[in-house]
Amino acid sequence: MSPAGRFAPSPSADLHIGNLRTAVLAWLFARSTGRQFLVRVEDLDDRARDDVARRQLDDLAAIGLTWDAPPEYQSAHGARYDAVVDELTGRGMTFQCHCSRRDILQAPRAPHAPEGAYPGTCRDLTDAERAERAATGRPPAVRLRSDVTQFTVTDLLHGSYTGVVDDFVLRRGDGVPAYNLAVVVDDAAQGVDQVVRGDDLLSSSPRQAYLGALLGHPTPTYAHVPLVLNDDGKRLAKRDGAVTRAELGTQHTLSLIAGSLGYTASTVGEMLAEFDPAALPRDPWVYAPG
Repeated sequence: MSPAGRFAPSPSADLHIGNLRTAVLAWLFARSTGRQFLVRVEDLDDRARDDVARRQLDDLAAIGLTWDAPPEYQSAHGARYDAVVDELTGRGMTFQCHCSRRDILQAPRAPHAPEGAYPGTCRDLTDAERAERAATGRPPAVRLRSDVTQFTVTDLLHGSYTGVVDDFVLRRGDGVPAYNLAVVVDDAAQGVDQVVRGDDLLSSSPRQAYLGALLGHPTPTYAHVPLVLNDDGKRLAKRDGAVTRAELGTQHTLSLIAGSLGYTASTVGEMLAEFDPAALPRDPWVYAPG
């Protein structure tokens, strides 16, 4: 497979200008390095809708983005994820967990561990304790039995980044593959070796890179780009005014994205001619409708 970059939207809502800006940057990173560019529809979430996925693909095409293979849908690859969970289980690297989100938040955690980090509650239960939890009827999640507490990745914009690696979920209690599993498995299967996405996901990268290493996959090149915020300094949302391509118009959308990056371009092809990763803004772009 040829090396590739990708954009991987979740079709739970229409793409807003912040999503489209990230998609443009992912395309620019891929094209400027001679990589293929792929689109993956991450539709495992129960909020995913086919009509939204179609509109997302239409929006990406309308602003001039091109991809080198038909979009893949995660929902078509359940066997791919199950095979990896089975492999890790066979290696003794998973365990079942009956904890709820509330259980995890209320449990004591190690000093300096971030809120929500798994405290190891079900990791080393006795057979009797496992049977007791199973008797509650709560379907268990499958967690990775991590043998590190942190992992370091290198990001093109953030440099060296070390983050927490806990016993994170591989498969949810309802049987749905977890994001941290699916994204690693899919990137490896598709030949993705460059991951460009919003910097709100930077903290997920150590977990994903660690899992990839366990599975024998090379660590991808990461570039976590700044988010788009509203006037209040919060992540852009639908309530912040005209934020989709349909509302803004295609050319105005492109002009706003180009301006936010300091470009004079009016098309993504022209942006490619101006693209310099070292010169990218490091601060969030504040979008103010007007």
